Amino acid sequence: MDTPKSVGTPTRWKCSIEELPTPADQDVDHIPPADGQESPLHLRPYIMPPTHRSTYGLPEHGIVYCNFNQLYKLDPGTLECWCKILLRVPNSYVWLLKFPALGEANVQAKAAEFGVPPGRIIFSSVAPKEEHVRRGRVADVCLDTPLCNGHTTGMDMLWSGTPMITMLGESLASRVAASQLTTLGCPELVATNYRQYEEIAVALGNSPTELQAMRQKVRLARATSPLFNIGTFARHLGDLYLRIWDKRARGNPNDHLTSTTQRTLPSDRLICTEPLLEAVSPDEYMTRLMKQQQSVPAWKSAPNNF
Repeated sequence: MDTPKSVGTPTRWKCSIEELPTPADQDVDHIPPADGQESPLHLRPYIMPPTHRSTYGLPEHGIVYCNFNQLYKLDPGTLECWCKILLRVPNSYVWLLKFPALGEANVQAKAAEFGVPPGRIIFSSVAPKEEHVRRGRVADVCLDTPLCNGHTTGMDMLWSGTPMITMLGESLASRVAASQLTTLGCPELVATNYRQYEEIAVALGNSPTELQAMRQKVRLARATSPLFNIGTFARHLGDLYLRIWDKRARGNPNDHLTSTTQRTLPSDRLICTEPLLEAVSPDEYMTRLMKQQQSVPAWKSAPNNF
């Protein structure tokens, strides 16, 4: 199984990630971006049923920033930044989830300390998946939580066509959204500090033309960027696994793969079986493995090649 982080042991191959610059002390394997020659027509966003702001107690007019992460991801520094955005963008609101409900009172109280008037932060209940994605469309911009990004939540927001602003951090959890936006083709939504994060949000909130252009860009990118092209991602990931196996079969030590050029192994690629270390075809390998499993106890049925 693939893992989006280091497994912390030299006996395992390192993780694989999108093509996003990574801190120098993190060893990773890279999945190359899509080649741009394939449009995922079978994954084009479906036509979502209409959703209205009034359903969730949101004002029909004004700028609605949203975040649908669990509230434990919201740290004081981020909340303060959001409050500054609200104070600089007239008739703006932040839309959060009661996730958990006990957090609502704490957030409201802290926002009041930062000078935010009552009614500018609105809470809704958690919704089923389909509604969760669909209602994201009624927000204008998603404000990501920089300390611990939205992972699936971020993908849901982008799939709904709503731009997402994030801030690039050092840990895995604080870099996920930046990877998503970079792959989507919207790196201008990735900030490097709170001040830049705030400025991006304020600029979109105060400029209807800029906001409309960004929303249009995100909507179109859903069907043209590699982010939601599962077929291309699966092929690149599969190719990465084959290259890892190929290096292992040739007796090479554990290492991280940094080449971003896709190399497809031939169908008769060599497979190495220990302890013989001889090259056999895939069919021959499976035949020998089945025979071996039938001749030894179940608890030691197959060699540990990894």
